[in-house]
This record gives sequence, structure tokens and C-alpha cells, in this order.
Amino acid sequence: MNVASQDPFDPLPSLTLVLGGARSGKSAYAEGLIATRGAGVYLATAEAGDAEMADRIRRHKARRGDAWSTVEAPLDPVAALEKLRPLNGPVLLDCLTLWLSNVMAADRDPESEGDRLLAGLKGLGVPVVAVSNEVGLGIVPDNDLARAFRDAAGRLNQRTAAVADRVVFVAAGLPMVLKDPLPVEPNR
Repeated sequence: MNVASQDPFDPLPSLTLVLGGARSGKSAYAEGLIATRGAGVYLATAEAGDAEMADRIRRHKARRGDAWSTVEAPLDPVAALEKLRPLNGPVLLDCLTLWLSNVMAADRDPESEGDRLLAGLKGLGVPVVAVSNEVGLGIVPDNDLARAFRDAAGRLNQRTAAVADRVVFVAAGLPMVLKDPLPVEPNR
């Protein structure tokens, strides 16, 4: 993916949210935002619970290459980053929805954990690009747990978008800017 041609944004703001569906290209796009600026920290929330997920993690690592330092933090990404202080470059959090599923599986409150996560991300002092799945565009799930997850993910995405400086939606590998802090030139 040629990110240089897609990314007119320089520098990265404090928090960028990259949304998209499954296999939309959102992670590759987010990686490209940081890769064009040098080395970054890849904050991974996925856990290899089965062979398929282990293979996904392996493919993501191979695509990123060795320039990234990876920190695995399935439940507490902010605490993991605090241990790395001072941070010298941007951070990619991939992904909020996997983190949310880990939080819910651990019987933690998604709302209070989300508050803590968002406050921590905004306070890092380096650009953060957070990736999240947009799960509300499909059919309504047929079970309580899946509906609770979909609803919690929708609320987390809304809350993240509200505090993010930039929000990009990726569909079919194409980024669409939903929110951007660039100032508008006043009419003279």
C-alpha cells in the first residue's frame, strides 16, 4: 500500500482513529501513517487463542517488519506504554475492538475501562493511531453477548472519535477522512 500518496497529513495529531470493517485495509493504512515517519511502537491487543488467530498475528508481524517494536498488552495498553517512557515516536494501538473483547471477557466494565484508556492515550505526549472495527454496519447479532459487544464497540468508537483529532474510515483499502483538525482558511 502506497501510504505516501494517501497521507496528506503531516504531522500526525495527538490521536487518530482509523475505523473499518474486517479486511478493509484499516491496519495496513494505520501502519503506513506511522511507517512514513520512522520507527513506531506497535501496541498489540490480540491474543493467539487459536491457530487462526496465531496465523493472523504472524502475518501482521511479517507485514510490519523489524522496524517496529511490539508491545503485547491485551488488557492494559496504557500501563504497558507507561513502562516504556519516555516514548520517542508514534504509537499504533491495534485494535480497540480486540481490547474491548478482552475487557468484557475479564468481566471489567467497558465504560470505565474506556474512560481510562482514552485519558491515557491522550496523555502520552506522542502521536497515537488507534485502529477499531466498525461492527455496527452488519446484521443484528442473534445472541445477547454479541449484541452487548456490538453496542459497547459502537459506544467506544463514538467516544474515541469525539476525543480524536482525526478520524479516518477505511473501506476496500480506501481512506475517507471523517474528521480533521486542519484549520480552514478564512475568506479574505
